[in-house]
Amino acid sequence: MSTPRRLRRTALPLATAVLVVSAATACTSSADSGSGDTGGDRRLKVALAFPPAQAMSPYGDDAVILSRLAVVEGLTRLDRNGEAQPALAASWKRDGDRAWVFTVRRDTVFQDGTKLDAAAAARSLTAARKASPKPRVLSDITLTATAEGADTVRITTKDPDPLLPQRLANPSLSILAAAAYRDGGTVDPAGHATGPFTLTDVNGAVGATLERNDAYWGAEAEAPGVDVKFVADGTARANALRTKDVDIAEYIPVSQASLLGDGLVHAFPSARTNGLSLNTRRGVFADPAMRAAARESIDAGALADGVYEGRADTAGGLLGPGVPWAAKLRTAPAGRAKAAAPAEVRKTPPIVLATYTNRPELPEAATVVQQQLEKRGFTVKQVVRDYAQLEADALAGKYDAFIQARNTLLDTADPVSYLASDFTCDGSFNISQLCAKPVDAAIDKAASLAGTDARHRAEMAAEAAILGTDALVPLVHERFVQGYDETRVEGVALDPMERTLITADTRVG
Repeated sequence: MSTPRRLRRTALPLATAVLVVSAATACTSSADSGSGDTGGDRRLKVALAFPPAQAMSPYGDDAVILSRLAVVEGLTRLDRNGEAQPALAASWKRDGDRAWVFTVRRDTVFQDGTKLDAAAAARSLTAARKASPKPRVLSDITLTATAEGADTVRITTKDPDPLLPQRLANPSLSILAAAAYRDGGTVDPAGHATGPFTLTDVNGAVGATLERNDAYWGAEAEAPGVDVKFVADGTARANALRTKDVDIAEYIPVSQASLLGDGLVHAFPSARTNGLSLNTRRGVFADPAMRAAARESIDAGALADGVYEGRADTAGGLLGPGVPWAAKLRTAPAGRAKAAAPAEVRKTPPIVLATYTNRPELPEAATVVQQQLEKRGFTVKQVVRDYAQLEADALAGKYDAFIQARNTLLDTADPVSYLASDFTCDGSFNISQLCAKPVDAAIDKAASLAGTDARHRAEMAAEAAILGTDALVPLVHERFVQGYDETRVEGVALDPMERTLITADTRVG
């Protein structure tokens, strides 16, 4: 019953107001009588898998949390086909090879009451460009944003960037008010964004509170607020959904999906590939022959059928079913090294295989991979922790092997950004520590092409070059499983790109 919430803002005759209050009271009483209901105020209760790792900075993975909770927005947004659509920019046009002109939406205010204008947009993009470390979405590009008048922003790039409108939809390039930017380079989006929900409180790795943004430029949010719990344990998230302690639980573990039943779990294709990154810079896997031996030892089909209970696809490459054009353009990797013989493998020192607990299938997958590597002759030690405790060491190359799940379309809805961030010499998320000139050249070529078909073919050539190094062994392509009771909760976004979950339309019925 959302009508009483909407009517409470309207001046009503006394008799009508009494009827509305009575209706609201009846609705609340009915809701309160049901076990686990969210109550008459219809606040959403959400369990997220990943707690903030960078104090909600928009320049790392926390930007995705802010986006999934409908807190932040960029100049553009992406539709289901990955094409850029208006958001805080009402329109745009290209001006030559290296410049774009964006017209900022008028009559829009930040959550702190200050006005959105071209200067604010340019300031946010400039801050992202100067951030250290740089957001992944800017790992392969240098941009300059300049306000031209009150409503126009000119964005120029060092090299031509045909994907700039899609790039600007990335949560790390969200537009924030001036007060969000603090001394020392820190950024605080709480109360300074533009989305339908305002972040009002973050309790470390425990939870967060959001309230409806009553000044939102778009459709008013249906829910008055969102109460978030960060629950790393997948079984605990499933149990919270089962007992109605939460209305929505993201990333339900495969092991729990069949127990919850079809009414509570909603699976859909993803662009996420789970892979085994091998450290190409130091240790055992600096030797290409050892990487090839590791690749040959992996039986990805056993992972898809066993660990994922058939709710994942055996990886055919870096890009899976969530990138539907990839399979028909795929070419075989070239230049792979000959695998070391088992006798040579057995002479190597122990390797450290790491993964994280936030995705419950990964520790189990690590155990299976360990067994497969040991069968080949490797000696393997596991490190399994919360992702926030592993990320810095993984990026610094302190592990020999790392199992991770990556959304290949997360940065620009086109895999070129993923390829650049994960596999180039200057990549900001290069866990395999790969630095190979042929790979860099192949990715640079793909990034330079404006035509969609030509770029896709070049991206698949880059995939073949990467796989030829054995820097990453693809394991499975995930299918997302989000949890909510479809008889009670409406408007949950099932987004293969993982940028949206809660929207202005999400509500408890």
